[in-house]
Amino acid sequence: MAMRDPVPLTFRGEPLTVDRARRMRWAATGMLAAMAVIFITTHGLLGVHPAWGYVNAFAEAAMVGGLADWFAVTALFRHPLGLPIPHTAIIPENKDRIADTMAQFLRENFLTPAVVARRMAGMNIAKAAGEFLAASPERGENGIDERSRITSGAAELLAEVLESLDPDRLGNQVRSGLAAQIARLDIAPLAGRMIESAMVDRRHQPLIDGFVRWAGLTIEDNEETLRDIIHQRVAGVLRWTGLDKTISSSVLDGLYKLLAEVLVNPDHPLRGKIEEGLAKLGQDLQHDPETRAKVEEMKRDLIANPAVAVWWTGVWERIRQSLIRRARDPESGMGADMRGMLAELGEALQQDHRLQHQINRFARRTMVGVATRYGDQIVRLVSETVRRWDAQTITDRVEGAVGRDLQFIRINGTLVGGLVGMTLHFIVSLM
Repeated sequence: MAMRDPVPLTFRGEPLTVDRARRMRWAATGMLAAMAVIFITTHGLLGVHPAWGYVNAFAEAAMVGGLADWFAVTALFRHPLGLPIPHTAIIPENKDRIADTMAQFLRENFLTPAVVARRMAGMNIAKAAGEFLAASPERGENGIDERSRITSGAAELLAEVLESLDPDRLGNQVRSGLAAQIARLDIAPLAGRMIESAMVDRRHQPLIDGFVRWAGLTIEDNEETLRDIIHQRVAGVLRWTGLDKTISSSVLDGLYKLLAEVLVNPDHPLRGKIEEGLAKLGQDLQHDPETRAKVEEMKRDLIANPAVAVWWTGVWERIRQSLIRRARDPESGMGADMRGMLAELGEALQQDHRLQHQINRFARRTMVGVATRYGDQIVRLVSETVRRWDAQTITDRVEGAVGRDLQFIRINGTLVGGLVGMTLHFIVSLM
């Protein structure tokens, strides 16, 4: 069964206003027709009273202004009256250039490593994780695993060994051995397989939703800057007609609409492209030497961090005591101890600023790497999507977004033209 098109939404989830462009088009056309009727009617009344001269001059100039703005507005989307006049039907004729410009604009202003790094700089991911881990004991008992019960003989032997050995020396040996094992462990392929597993179970969707919302909020936070950039890059003919602000609004509205559609449509092509990027990241973590080398460098930094060593010393002592208690009491569980260790890790993440810095740096580098490695794919998708639109489709979409404002330009042109004509008539009458 074919999926219905999602209801158009703004980025913040509000329904888009109903398109009133057609109603405004009729209003602008009706005003132009009214000026023509007034001009014809008052032409025969010029000798009756001087006031009719002002009305006639107003209507005449209003027709000229209205027709000029009608031509300018129409020339953006199609050939006026179907005549192939040069430099008309600007948007359909330049569809591919618009696609490339939008893609390049997106690449330079949203998917550059500098922008991502600047946004990530204000986030303390490690502290947030620490707060979550410290609060985890209050989140209930669901999902807590328990170890298998130890047989009576093995449990007693284990308890005697743990009690007979020097705790500090044993802890150092275990810590060194664990660090050596982790150092030999190739984490990148494991992380890659975790990504692949998450994608198979669709557990990655909230991550994509969060990224899309972040992108939308970034656009909103930088909207004025983006408008200035678009204003500087639009063609001179658009600035001459006064439509540069309208076009910038159209571009931004198009970006908001694209993100909203990605947010509500699980089968959107852009979402699919992001999923392709995640899938490629999973593959790179498993097979790309450069990516694996970066992960290994981060792993070595964490292992060498003194705060991690201090944290592990406390963890090991708790593990030792817990194992002894378990060995003495086979009926005991490890749920509470595990929660305590997680809380300890959470406190370390909240209090150790150096550890926070390392984890935040790793997260920031990861996101910058994603933007660097996969940004071009997203940009290419935007460009290819717009290029695949036929001329009528892109015309309808842009006109539907800004058509109502364009009709106001026609109305304003009619009124301003009329006022100019009446002013000129007044000046001539004084001569």
